[in-house]
Amino acid sequence: MMFCSIPDIYSSGSYLPVLLLLGLTVTFAVAMVVISRFVGRRILTKAKRTPYECGMTPVGAARERFPIKFYLIALLFVVFDIEVVFLYPWALQCKKLGLFGLVEMGIFMLLLLGGYLYILGSGALELDRGKIDDDPFGEGL
Repeated sequence: MMFCSIPDIYSSGSYLPVLLLLGLTVTFAVAMVVISRFVGRRILTKAKRTPYECGMTPVGAARERFPIKFYLIALLFVVFDIEVVFLYPWALQCKKLGLFGLVEMGIFMLLLLGGYLYILGSGALELDRGKIDDDPFGEGL
């Protein structure tokens, strides 16, 4: 006796809800753009024509030094965030993998912890907000 039926994933009927949702999404997006074009006011002032720079007045040189620490922290976040994605397949198959899977995931987590401790020890997560390095890339030139 089968309690749940498994749908045929290769039949064209299984793609119908996805295509319907995609069509509704595109229709809604286009409708919002068209409606805002006709309903919204378009009064262009000098302030609206200036480039938006994150709430700051766009003055000064465009080639200012910017600390690389912000980019480094963002890159480290992405790396560790992607590593966490590997936990999901393991969580789905953890009973099937048994003790072997548990040991392998323990090794994986220890490697992640080691990388995190190395990052903390090297000072990559420390922000020096008041100071801009004269040599942000550490090249010693």
